[in-house]
Order: sequence, then structure tokens, then C-alpha cells
Amino acid sequence: MDLVVLCVFLPLVTVAWGQYGDYYYGPYNYGDNDEWVNVYRQGFNFQCPHGQVIVAVRSVFSKKEGSDRLWNYACMPAAQSLGEPTECWWEEINRAGTEWYQTCSNNGLVAGFQSQYFPSVLDREWQFYCCRYSRRCPYSCWLTTEYPGHYGEDMDMMMYTYDHYIRGATTTFSAVDR
Repeated sequence: MDLVVLCVFLPLVTVAWGQYGDYYYGPYNYGDNDEWVNVYRQGFNFQCPHGQVIVAVRSVFSKKEGSDRLWNYACMPAAQSLGEPTECWWEEINRAGTEWYQTCSNNGLVAGFQSQYFPSVLDREWQFYCCRYSRRCPYSCWLTTEYPGHYGEDMDMMMYTYDHYIRGATTTFSAVDR
């Protein structure tokens, strides 16, 4: 009996594993570990190549460096099922020293960021670079709350499946913690 069960389930596991392999992408190449898109307390502008979107975000925090973060991003081509990018734009600026929540308008996906540090408030302002594709992106979106759990934690967030995208972000700001 156990051999019959094994013969029935083994092919199913093999097929499922093969399908899983189509959607999983291993660790993203951020480049050299010492490469960051910014230095502490400086602005930056990062854009993915045309047709690619942000799929991974890495950040480390330093209170000593003005309660600022180093940032790095990884890009990957958007799924062919989305078609080609039809337009890209910069969203409105999210001001430093405030709490904000923003998603790309017009069903866009995040394809870049620019940010400027303000020492007077020990915070950054942000602007998203968004791209819309010729076929509509599904709207089954949710906001992850686990990255980072505390303002001083390091962060390494990756989209592990090919049909997940970054559409926006939110932040909190505390005049006490800065």
C-alpha cells in the first residue's frame, strides 16, 4: 500500500516542484556588498533600466550618521504578461519630517527612487519613479508590515515570485526617534 501511495504522489511532487521552479528567482545581485546607491546624508537617484522594475530593497541604518540609511536596489524585467511599458513618470515628493503613504498612480509599478536628506529634521524626502505597462497589473495588493519592524533595523526585502511587484511604500516619522 505504501508503495502505491508513493507511486501516486511522487509524480505530483515532481510536477509541483517543476512549476515552482518557474516562479522562484534566487538571491538578487545587488552588486558588490559595499556598493550603495547613496552615502549617508546625501541625495541619490536610482532608476531601473527601461522595462525593469524594483524587485529587491536593502538598507542599513546608522544613528551615528544622522539617523540615516544606506540604500541599494535590484531590478528585474517585468513579466511578459504585462506587455511593454507605455509611460513612466515621477510621482509627487513625499516631504521629510512627515508620515506618508503612497502608491504609484495609474496602476504603475515602482521602477526607481530619488531621495534627498535633510539634516534639520534628520529625515529624507522621497519621490517614486513609476511605470505603467500595456496590460493591466493585477490589483491583489497588500501592504507588508515586516520590513523593517523597528526604525533602526536593517532591511533586506525581496520579491521571491515573478508575479509580485512593488507598487508603493509607507513610512512613519517620530520627532523623538528621528
